[in-house]
Amino acid sequence: QVQLVESGGGLVQVGGSLRLSCVASTRTFTTYAIGWFRQAPGREREFVAAVSWNGKDTDYKDSEKGRYSISRDNAKNTVYLQMNSLTPEDAAVYYCAAEQHILATSGKANDYVTWGQGTQVTVSS
Repeated sequence: QVQLVESGGGLVQVGGSLRLSCVASTRTFTTYAIGWFRQAPGREREFVAAVSWNGKDTDYKDSEKGRYSISRDNAKNTVYLQMNSLTPEDAAVYYCAAEQHILATSGKANDYVTWGQGTQVTVSS
């Protein structure tokens, strides 16, 4: 079964940028759609972005379109989430998730079976 490890989180000032990485330990990475979700304290986990197995299809939370960019490098078994113009509202634990049985992308957490441990993003004002 695939295992996911996120990295790239940290403390950033308002207006700054971060690039999160999600590395998958599997030989069949190209069969997985990947999603990014986040959860802030006291709030439900919410969809952020997703990318299809071949990288051709992407989807974003409406409010993040234009600020976030998801991409994947199948040669490195890695999906990236570039986040720009960060605000305190972006602060959360960010999780990546993987699922083989998604034709393109999905913004539904229940569609994903495998999750990483998360990486913390903190935005200081």
